[in-house]
Amino acid sequence: MALFDRFLARQVKTGELTLIHADGTTKHFGKPDPAYNPVTIRLTQPGVAGAIVRHPALGAAEAFMDGRLVIERGDIRDLVNLLKGNSPWERGGGLNPSLPIKLLDKVVHRVDRVNMARRSKKNVAHHYDLSDRLYDLFLDADRQYSCAYFTDAGNSLEQAQSDKKAHIAAKLAIQPGMRVLDIGCGWGGMALYLHAKTGAEVLGVTLSEEQLKVARRRAEDAGVADKVKFELIDYRALTGTFDRIVSVGMFEHVGPAHYKAFFRKCRDLLTEDGVMLLHTIGRMGGPGVTDTFTTKYIFPGGYNPALSEIVKGYEGLRMFPTDIEVLRVHYALTIDQWYDRTVAAKDAIVALYDERFYRMWTFYLAGAAAAFRTGGMVNYQIQLSKSRMTLPLTRDYMIEGERTLREG
Repeated sequence: MALFDRFLARQVKTGELTLIHADGTTKHFGKPDPAYNPVTIRLTQPGVAGAIVRHPALGAAEAFMDGRLVIERGDIRDLVNLLKGNSPWERGGGLNPSLPIKLLDKVVHRVDRVNMARRSKKNVAHHYDLSDRLYDLFLDADRQYSCAYFTDAGNSLEQAQSDKKAHIAAKLAIQPGMRVLDIGCGWGGMALYLHAKTGAEVLGVTLSEEQLKVARRRAEDAGVADKVKFELIDYRALTGTFDRIVSVGMFEHVGPAHYKAFFRKCRDLLTEDGVMLLHTIGRMGGPGVTDTFTTKYIFPGGYNPALSEIVKGYEGLRMFPTDIEVLRVHYALTIDQWYDRTVAAKDAIVALYDERFYRMWTFYLAGAAAAFRTGGMVNYQIQLSKSRMTLPLTRDYMIEGERTLREG
């Protein structure tokens, strides 16, 4: 108990945190700050404090999920923002597990990163084959389960996701008659958008059977199933050539051991004047380790790469890095709206699963938003081409193309 108190005393300097131990002892930490909502937490069992000290993120997550850590004032987002905000990435902050657990995490992480084809489908299904109804409850109508693009921080989720698609489409510089490959196509929104806006024929591939059903149904309903096709296939098994390749929110599941193979396959699939656009979560520091909560409950086998790891993946393949953009806080703004919608749909989510799942999901979203707001996560958009002269010499075409797409 005393160790946990010292841990919080070191961690919380700004913002108010009140802790009620299982024996009723009450402690106060920090000081009022308008940037943080006051939070009160209560531990219902004596062993909870020790579990959190040994492994802060996982220990706190499981205690919250199991009802052993109860938030009596504020909510899980308030608690996460308070803790993370006191240790931002730029000041070298972070909630670190004890050394033995940290070493074990690294070993497990190295094994999980070797994301062989036989495991990829299972890992994808763990997350994306959840109930359709769940995703309908917190995503936008087009089911864009990736970082939106906020031209204004106050934009609606629907507007920001539409602007994201326009932003990416403009970078692809698609011309009439082109063939486009969407690797990790989700529920088909990007593929359908690209066809609708450019007339291109699009093939979307996924490893999620539930996503495939929805994507194919959407193409049929739109009357474009002959132009926008979807397949359940690993990108490594694809053949043929494409003028453009787009991949949004899929690279996080590839694993560093396979980055070179991923880019080599993309290069082989591109025509000689082909262009690809990779949109991925990434870390601002060097290579790291995925936190245990995420690998255990959310994305088994998932890893967010450092920019250096991505670059190492395409180095030596004679592809031209023609544009690299860093989206800093856009995903925090996106997840804020996912969180709000999740909370509003609590009864429906509990009916689908149970209270524990709902608490797990809100912890996941709260932690993810904080990782992009004060942690070390960003989104990278990396454009690569096979020819140095395929794309215009300046970025003006992107701005003009995006404006046209947004106005059209």
